[in-house]
Formats: sequence, structure tokens, C-alpha cells
Amino acid sequence: MKVTLLNDSFPPVIDGVANVVMNYAKILQEEKLADVMVATPAYPGAEYHSYPYWVVPYQSFDTTKIVKGYRAGNPLDIKEIVTMKEFAPDIIHSHCPVASTLLARTLRFYTDAPLVFTYHTKFDIDIAKAVKSKLLQKEAIHALVSNIEACDEVWVVSRGAGENLRSLGYTGEYRVVSNGVDFVKGRVEPEKVAKVTAAYDLPEGIPVFLFVGRIVKYKGLPLILDALAKLSQDGVDFRMVFVGSGPDEKEMKEKAASLLKPEQYIFTGAIYDREELRAWNTRADLFLFPSTYDTNGIVVREAAACGLASVLIGGSCAAEGITDDRNGFLIEENPDAMYRLLKRVGSDLAHLYDVGGHAMNEIYISWEDSVHSAYERYGEIIEAKKSGKLVLHHNAISGSMKNMQEKVQDSIKATEEFGEECRESFKKEYEMAYEEFLKEYEKISRIFHMH
Repeated sequence: MKVTLLNDSFPPVIDGVANVVMNYAKILQEEKLADVMVATPAYPGAEYHSYPYWVVPYQSFDTTKIVKGYRAGNPLDIKEIVTMKEFAPDIIHSHCPVASTLLARTLRFYTDAPLVFTYHTKFDIDIAKAVKSKLLQKEAIHALVSNIEACDEVWVVSRGAGENLRSLGYTGEYRVVSNGVDFVKGRVEPEKVAKVTAAYDLPEGIPVFLFVGRIVKYKGLPLILDALAKLSQDGVDFRMVFVGSGPDEKEMKEKAASLLKPEQYIFTGAIYDREELRAWNTRADLFLFPSTYDTNGIVVREAAACGLASVLIGGSCAAEGITDDRNGFLIEENPDAMYRLLKRVGSDLAHLYDVGGHAMNEIYISWEDSVHSAYERYGEIIEAKKSGKLVLHHNAISGSMKNMQEKVQDSIKATEEFGEECRESFKKEYEMAYEEFLKEYEKISRIFHMH
């Protein structure tokens, strides 16, 4: 089997979806399940030759000043489309609904390979934050949903993610395929934990609460701090550790300083070493994740891998599979509910350890299990296509996107049939269509990079 994976983020940019793609590629390739090619926007100076699978960086635009750290890929990069076509994938799997899926659809046109799309993120929240105009929000969501509906099979990472996609106007079928975690199952040795946390004031017997993720308010961080302020006012001692970085870091540090004692909160900054993160998850007594934004909450499963239970908002995507007071804790989405829960359970560390043990045994899923499940489904999709039971969704792209893709197809066809010089005959027409395309594409691509 040959598999092409596409995503708009990949090292040197690291985020949750980039981590998903890397685990898919690594496990499929190293376990000899498939030959893998990853397509991603190119970053200047990045090294793409050291991976155990083939990485194809394609042309990108510098949007890092608009969306910190991210470049927007050009999904109509003719040269790299030809390269990807020559790989001849049996299945194509896109993990981002803009550039990656546009490129995937063009690749499907030439290879006739089925196209799978995974919906990871609640994009309507990002769009609403980035665009104030309701009309533009509606246009951006329509473009996103149209692109997703053109895929042959749609996966979501949780039932809640599927419901969110439906709320955007998606009318097709979808399949829940859960992501895994790359933490091994089990707690880290005490000596390693002590070494990682030695620089911080973490007295024995004082509960340690942990958050890991981007420091952004919509993950529920103000709720955490407001709840802890009430706990502090009651004279309860604790340590709150925030691991991560993000655009709201300065504001959250200022809020913590205004509400808590200096010794009660710690911001470690981003930690990329996976063993260090395991050590923090082992040292903590309770993981706080009151986010209704996340569609899967991988950090909750990472905590569970280390025997650490989480506090979650009831009904949120991250809370799927959680039974209150057995393998986690469920609260309403307000500071008072968090405060009451922490006051009740914070003094009973033995009970927290027991609930964490159930989390380890009941909600943990490894990346190996997740990818093997996806691989089996790949095979079923390929067989369905061979037997004529799967009809590829060769939906037309509207507006300038359709015009641009047609010019790309003409140019590639001319190059194949008559040689490179014949592409020149399409150059002027191609460039005019490209200008029109960019106006439409860049308008929405920057929005979708804010996830």
C-alpha cells in the first residue's frame, strides 16, 4: 500500500495535527504497513530528508506575521503535484481542509486514489475570532464545508467533532476515528520525576494541579484561575502548573499574579521533550482541562497514560468516554463548579490516584492501536473502490478555484504529452487565473491557519 498524507503544519512547526501526521507516517512506514509520502508547505531552511518516509515540501507564502509561525501553502504548485503523482498513492489522507485538501483533490484527479479527510478542529470558533463580518464568516465556512464534502470519506476525532461539523452545514456521512497518544502506558520513575521538577517548589502533600497546552483563553484558563482564587481565599494551599506557551501567556500570567500567591502558580513555558512531559503528568495530582474548544483532548489521554485523572466540562468533546468520579471528573463550565470540585477532592490524594488508575486502564489509546485501525480502514476503502462500491467525489471547485485547477490540469497534461516547453503556451493564461485564485484563496487560508 502507498499512502500520501497531507497537512498544512509539519516540523519545524509543531502543533497537535502535525503530531498526528508524524505518528501516522512513522508507524505506517516503520512497521512496513505502507510506503508513506507526506506533503506539506515548505519552510525556508527546514530539513526534510532525515525522516524514515518521503516528505515533499511544496511552495508556500509567508504569512508568519499574520498567523504566528505558520506559512500558507500553494496547493497548485505544478512541479510538486507532478512529483506526488509519480508516487502513485493507493489512498490520500488530508488533515487540513484548505491548502492540503485542495492539493489532495488535484492529486486524486490524476491518480484516482480515494481521498480521506480527518476533521480535527472546530474551525467555526477560529473563523469567528478572526473575522468579524458575519457575511465573510459564512463564506469562509461554506468554502471549508464544500472542500470537505468533496472528499470520499470523512473522519472525525470524536462524536462532538462530528456534531460540530454538522452544525457548519456538512450533510455527508462521517466515521469516528480516535487519535492516539505517543506516551507509553505507565508512570515515570520517582528519580526522573524529581530531576525534571527539581527547580520548582512542590512540597509533598500539597496538591499539584496541571494544565498542558497552548496558553490561550478559550481553553478555559480564566476559569481555572478564578476557581483557584476562591480556593486560595479559603486558605487551601496548592500548586498550579501551566506547561505551554501561546498568545495569551502574558495576560494569563498577569491574571495569576493578581489572584494568587507567588508560590501557588508556575508557568514553565513550552516543553517539547516527551519524557519531561511524562514526568510532569506523573508528578501532578490532577489535570485541569476545562476546554470546550478541543475536539479530542489528546492531552487528557496523555495524562491518563501516566495515571493522572482530568477535570473536564461535562458534554465537551474531551469528556467523551469519561465517567464522573471513576476515570475522571465532570463539572459545569463555570469557576464555582471547578472550585467546589477542587475543594472536595484536593485533600484526598489517594482517591485522585485511584481515579487516575482507572483513567489509565479505560481511556488510554496508543498511537499504534489508532494507526492500525486507520490502516485497516484504508484497506477497506481501497477494496471498495476496486469492487465499484465506492464512487469518488470528483465535485467541481467553484469560482476562481475551479478556473485555477483547470489551468493546472491543462499545464500538467501539456508537459506530459509534449514536453516542458509546451507549458509556456499556458503561462499567460495560467498567471491570470493564478492572480484571481490568490485573491480568493489567501482570503480564507489565513483564517484556517489559526487553529
